[in-house]
Amino acid sequence: QVQLVESGGGWVQAGGSLRLSCAASISDIDTMAWYRQHPGKQRELVAAITSLGSAKYADSVKGRFTISRDDAKNMVYLQMNSLKPEDTAVYYCNAIEVHGIVYWGQGTQVTVSS
Repeated sequence: QVQLVESGGGWVQAGGSLRLSCAASISDIDTMAWYRQHPGKQRELVAAITSLGSAKYADSVKGRFTISRDDAKNMVYLQMNSLKPEDTAVYYCNAIEVHGIVYWGQGTQVTVSS
């Protein structure tokens, strides 16, 4: 069974940093991404990175968050700096395998207090 397991969430004060990690039990991943979901809202893309290393970010996190991946370990990371209370959400790891199959992690809570 394919698994994406997130770690690194938690509580931090505004202005602080957290690093999320996601371990995939599969290889041959095309795009890896992080999404987040605020209470009562739809899941939204935070950042994505392709197998060629091309990254894109939501406007709300540009300059503060950095996505990276380690294909040797089938890992994707999200370094989050200068965190704001509005970054509080459940963060989900996402992977699109080369044949187009999409996988999701269970989510990890990030809470930023003001």
